[in-house]
This record gives sequence, structure tokens and C-alpha cells, in this order.
Amino acid sequence: MEQHNMLKDKLLESVKSVLPICLIVAALCLLFIPVNNGLFLAFLLGTVLIIVGMAFFNIGSDLSMIQIGNQIGAKITQSKNILLILITSLILGISITIAEPDLQVLATNAPNIDTTVLIVTVSVGVGIFLMFSMLRILLNIKLNWMLLFFYAIIFALASISNTDFLSVAFDSGGVTTGPMTVPFIMALGVGVASIRSDERAKSDSFGLVALCSIGPILTVLILGLLYPSYSGNSAALDIINFDNSVDVGREYILELPKITKEVTFALLPVICIFILFQIFSLRLTKRPFLHIMVGMIYTFIGLVLFLLGVNIGFSSLGAVLGESIVNEGFKWLIVPLAMLMGWFIIKAEPAVHVLNKQVSELSAGAISEKNMGVTLSIAISIAMGLAMIRVITGISILWFMIPGYVIALALSFVVPPTFTAIAFDAGGVASGPMTATFMLPFAIGSCSEIGGNVMADAFGLVAMVAMMPLITVQIMGALATVKSAIKPTTIDMVFSVADNKVIELWEVE
Repeated sequence: MEQHNMLKDKLLESVKSVLPICLIVAALCLLFIPVNNGLFLAFLLGTVLIIVGMAFFNIGSDLSMIQIGNQIGAKITQSKNILLILITSLILGISITIAEPDLQVLATNAPNIDTTVLIVTVSVGVGIFLMFSMLRILLNIKLNWMLLFFYAIIFALASISNTDFLSVAFDSGGVTTGPMTVPFIMALGVGVASIRSDERAKSDSFGLVALCSIGPILTVLILGLLYPSYSGNSAALDIINFDNSVDVGREYILELPKITKEVTFALLPVICIFILFQIFSLRLTKRPFLHIMVGMIYTFIGLVLFLLGVNIGFSSLGAVLGESIVNEGFKWLIVPLAMLMGWFIIKAEPAVHVLNKQVSELSAGAISEKNMGVTLSIAISIAMGLAMIRVITGISILWFMIPGYVIALALSFVVPPTFTAIAFDAGGVASGPMTATFMLPFAIGSCSEIGGNVMADAFGLVAMVAMMPLITVQIMGALATVKSAIKPTTIDMVFSVADNKVIELWEVE
């Protein structure tokens, strides 16, 4: 009965999250932009799959991914073996990222770059920076100084790197923090930070996603210095056309084994690592162990349904809508339209719900899920608008990235450190599968029809989405500080109120 009520609540939450963006797209297709009937049917079926998939994924995340990360993080830290912590972090970072669904989407769509090379490059970057993240928590290093140091290196490399790699590099930092990695990495940070007894431990548990987003940017920029030059004018996006309802059903059936295989490989490393820890270290009793395994089943089903829906029902439609709007002579319409969709699409990102819930719990309600949601909607709406301006004008992504990160890093020295960590984590989770599989194809379709450079102009949308929350969330923190007339250190102490909420995830019998 408890799980039935939980599923009902999650389904209702998913409907509220997904329905607005689906209604906008449906209105466009029915009233303004004619699309193939089969494509529209695939979109409607995809909507249902996304709603159900999100509900299952969120239940699974609560029951499994968060607990696994928390337990492993606490256990490896208790060992006090720095080498063990670093090696485990490297293996976990590479293993989880290498099969991250969002990364698969980006690597497949990026033209003229070998898919395997890009995936391995990005995964190694995440693994290395997950090690740096562990060191930051253990050694109590301030996040803003680490961010300033590494972003200085990023922009130095960007100035000499292949220009066609810039957008893909910044996008790589966003897509690696998707529905698989975010719950696990955030919980891992909470587990490691729980060992420290100082008041800043809980706020330091945030920031892992922020640092893990830096690694792929650096490694892909380095790849750009070594990779053969080419023309990035062609896109690898494969638009699926459906003649009738049978074609729609056949495509979903044919895609199901492929998605199932991807999700299996995405979850398998985590399951194997957890079982090894369970045998040799954790030794959880039967009940919590079964809770986690049941949660993994929910997670598996949820990701399969979600990715099936977005890959078949959303990607092709997004590209077709972008092409059609430009073809009808309304290319500037894609800017306000993308902003409108951006406002709602962030609510449909699975990892965002994980972040908002954890922020609310660890802040003892000081930062509500509603306030985080509105702040992120504003950020993504602006990001989508700026991304479409780039598609139309061909302005270099550096004209947006450099000022944006200068503002974000400057704010990190004047707002409470907790808000800085949350802001950079929010930037990672905001750029999830809905952005990669619908809005990126929308940009690619628009750019192709305009005749722009897809590699340089369309790619970079995910990077814009990852950047804007860094500014808006920190502004929210500054306003909260001024409004309540509380010193920054006092705000940070709010995060150490509910210690038991972090450690006691269940009662061990």
C-alpha cells in the first residue's frame, strides 16, 4: 500500500512536470506548424512513457541510488585511506559516466567526432574530477577558489583550442550530470561529508556535480587540440519519419532492446560496486539490502521508459519543429518559443527533482523546492533564448561563456558558500535528457535550415543551460541574505540542523 501511494504521488508529480511542455508542443503542431501524423502520434505516446518513466525513476532514486552513494561515501571515508577513496572515486566516476544516457545522446549527435573517443574522453574527465571533489571535502578546501582556478585553465585552453570543439566541450560538462550520475554523486558527497563533524560539512557535500562538470570540458578541449581538423557543417541527427501508426509501434519496439541495453550497462557498474561493498564492507541486513535492490528495479524500468519516450517521441519532432519554423520565415520566433519551452522543460528533468528535494531537506526548509524550481525556470528560459540567438547570428559561444562565468565566479565570493555550491550543482542537473533530446535537436534543426555551422552554433545550448543557474541561484542566495538580515555564516549553519536526515536513511534491523 505504501509503494502504491508513493507511485500515485510520483505519477501526479510527473504529470504536473511534463504536461505543460507537452501542451505547448501539441498546440504548435495542431494550430501552427504542420507535422506528419505519425510523428505527432509518436510524440503523444512518448509523453505517456516519459510521465510513467519519471515516476518510476524518482521512486527508484529514493530507494536505491541515493542510499548506495551515501553508504559507500561514508564507508570509504571511515577507512581513512586516502588512496582507497581516490581510486574508488575514479572508478565510480568513469563507470557511471561512460554509460550516461545524456552523454550517449550528445556523442551520437556530434558530427565527425568518433562516438567512442568522445565518451571515453568525457568519462575520464569526470573520474579525475570526482577525485578532486573528494579531496575538497576531506581537506575542507573552499569551492570558489577551486572553481576560479579550473575555469581559468578552461578559458586559457579555449583560446587555443579548435573552435568547432568549443561548443561540444562546454556541452559535455552539462550532459555528464544526468539522471544516472546526479543522484549517486550527490549522495556520495553527503556520505563522505557526514564523517566530518564541523558545521561546514553539510554545505561541503554540495559542489561535487559542479566540479565533475569541469572535467569533461577540460578533457574535450584537450581532445580538440589533438583531434584532426574537419568541417562541422553537417549534422548527424537522424530524423525518423512515420507514415502510419504501425511504423510508430514498430519503431518503439525496435528501439526497446537498444534502450534496455544502454540502461543495463548504465546500472550494471553501480550494482556490481554496491554488491562488492556489501560483501566485503557494508554488510547491510536483509531489509535495507532488499530495499536497494527493489529500488534498482524501479530505476531500471523508469530510465528505459523515459529514454524510450524522449528518443523516439521527442528528438525527431524537436528537429522538425525547428526546421519548419525557420522554413516558414519565422526564424526569430524560435527565440521566444525556446524561452517559453525552457521555462517548463526544466520541471520535466528527473535529476532536478532529486536536487530540489535534497536542498530542501538539508536546509531544513530554508530553501524550498518551490523557490528552487522558480529560480531554475528563470535561468533555463534565459539560457534557451540566448542559445537561439546564437543559432540565428552565429556569435561565438565564448562571448556568452566568459562574461557568464566571470559573473558567476564573482558572485561566489560575496554570497554564502552553500548557495555557490548549490548553484553550480544546479547548473549540472538542469542540463538533462529533456534538454539533450528535444531542445538540442530543435536547435540543430533550426541551424541546419538557416545554413549555419551546426557544430559551432547549435551545439552549446546545453552549456548555456548549465551556466545560467550559476548566476540565478547565487542571486537568490544574495537576496535571501539581505532579506533576512542574516550573516552568511548563519545561513550556512542551517544546513547542519538535521544531521540525522543525512545519515539515518532507514532503520537497520
